[in-house]
Amino acid sequence: MVAANCNRFSPFWQSDCIDQWISCRTIYLHLVLGGRLMSILGISAFYHDSAAVFLSEGKIIAAAQEERFSRKKHDAAFPENAINYVLDEASIPLNQVSTVAFYEKPYIKFERLMETYHSFAPKGLTSFISAMTAWLNEKLFMRRLLKDKLAQLGLDCDKIKFLFPEHHLSHAASAFFPSPFDTAAILTIDGVGEWATTTICKGSGSDIQILKESHFPHSLGLLYSAFTYYCGFRVNSGEYKLMGLAPYGNHGSKRVAAFENTIVHELVDIRQDGSFLLNMKYFNFATGLTMCKDKKWHALFGIPKRDPETPLSQAYMDMALAIQNVTERIIFQLAQTTQELTQCDNLVMAGGVALNCVANGKLLKSDIFKDIWIQPAAGDAGGALGAALASWYIGNNQSRRQDTGKDMMAGAYLGPQFHARDIEKTTKRYSAKYRHYSDFSLLARDTAALLADGNVIGWFQGRMEYGPRALGNRSILGDPRNPEMQKKLNLKIKYREGFRPFAPSVLEEDITSYFELKTPSPYMLLVANVMENRKKPLPEGYDNMEMYDRLYHIRSDIPAITHVDYSARIQSVSKETNARYWQLIDAFKTITGFGILVNTSFNVRGEPIVCSPTDAYRCFMRTEMDFLVMDNYLFDKTLQPEWADISDWETEYVLD
Repeated sequence: MVAANCNRFSPFWQSDCIDQWISCRTIYLHLVLGGRLMSILGISAFYHDSAAVFLSEGKIIAAAQEERFSRKKHDAAFPENAINYVLDEASIPLNQVSTVAFYEKPYIKFERLMETYHSFAPKGLTSFISAMTAWLNEKLFMRRLLKDKLAQLGLDCDKIKFLFPEHHLSHAASAFFPSPFDTAAILTIDGVGEWATTTICKGSGSDIQILKESHFPHSLGLLYSAFTYYCGFRVNSGEYKLMGLAPYGNHGSKRVAAFENTIVHELVDIRQDGSFLLNMKYFNFATGLTMCKDKKWHALFGIPKRDPETPLSQAYMDMALAIQNVTERIIFQLAQTTQELTQCDNLVMAGGVALNCVANGKLLKSDIFKDIWIQPAAGDAGGALGAALASWYIGNNQSRRQDTGKDMMAGAYLGPQFHARDIEKTTKRYSAKYRHYSDFSLLARDTAALLADGNVIGWFQGRMEYGPRALGNRSILGDPRNPEMQKKLNLKIKYREGFRPFAPSVLEEDITSYFELKTPSPYMLLVANVMENRKKPLPEGYDNMEMYDRLYHIRSDIPAITHVDYSARIQSVSKETNARYWQLIDAFKTITGFGILVNTSFNVRGEPIVCSPTDAYRCFMRTEMDFLVMDNYLFDKTLQPEWADISDWETEYVLD
């Protein structure tokens, strides 16, 4: 904890107190986290994206978000279902759970809330009353709450050690310890944890040294979320949309330049090292119920807050581009400072802002670091993993065991797996018709042929992914060569905004044939441009065309995954990590000459990614998907019985 004489609202870096704070934290970790940890249950909960993780002797056995089981997107509830799953996957008696690690320190977070409300008083009374009700009833007494909840699941909590690593330490641990690097710089950026909003650390062996941090309310994550809110998208969900909207902005236009100038001169004071201060007279998130002060922003930018689901004008596209540019500038400067402080060749990242794959791709290309690794569950769900890993490595002083050049995430395939008997139960429930293949290679061949014919296919295989991306086990697939595929997937399958781009899954060995990227991107966290020889010229006046005229112009020979700025969010597929998905793409390559597919998450708008065969079949039948493949079972939509489920996804799920 930063020493008491530090001003919480002072400039970014707390350099005058950081050495004392690190020393206190090191002593705390070795006193409280000491002892042999055989099995660790990591938990994140009660803000958004609750999750559970199980470690056995430091190995990641299972990890999953609660939303996948509860079917409530970004579910913040105690992750009862996820805990039951990870313990079941570990196949150990409940009484053998030795440690529970929670991803943040509730008392310090409560301190931040109290100091914040005191600093802004008498403003924020309504927000204060709402927050205090929740904290005094539950969150402040987290140890007792966790014990009560876990006891209901059958755990003997009297024999369990409870640990509470700080929020950004959990992020840092989730980024460094599973990474392929022995030593690395660590950069974590998010909205806010307890006090920290950004940390710069150095990881070496089993140790993480925290070098600098910034404090609430000066937060890059909250700045980006404020623009997400003002552009009419949902905070903590719509940031992806803002990032996808940015390329529609008119690069080099006077309005984009004016918006950027307003941001850096009125909203945020950026220092050379990447530190910054927010001008809080324009923001409302510290004590209010909205992100920013709408009337002041309207006067500042000349456009009102956009109402959700209304048409997007060019002004909001330009605003999205402006904040994306400013965000990238701050990240680059932070990365440069991180490199100078750590003198490391490699960088690892976590925190919600680390999911900004556009910035990540440009950061990699900048060569500030030789290599970058990003935690696939970079947001709060990954905090459960980081808390468990911090407890194992730092608290128990365990040595890291690594395969050279490989990470510990197993491709992020750490969730539930379902087998033939589970699929057959679903087929009986719905009287579903299917064809079963005894030879997967024949199934891959036939599925590839269906994709080449323009069909959209739900693809359900193996263990579910951990993190926000579908990586080929819970995916909807299409032909990237098809110029109508992007429109079809958005409007008839996902039922979401038509401007949103889709990602490619490409054979790892074929990356450089399609993209300006020289490194694998297994977790879909890097954006790069398509190769020059694949691009098609833009028509005269392209930048002045309407949004959808630009979108539907054919820009490359893989138009379904080429965004309006020639970019793509890339997933590379390794035969070693996901043999089945690799085999399918390879079969598609045999037929078409293209070792690449469109990959989007298996869900509709507002729905969590499907988890079970029942989830997958319901989504298949309620959309215009043509075929569904689950394990070795192929379902043809034209052969299925009439769908009798009268529930409507639009009312079942809250639009994100």
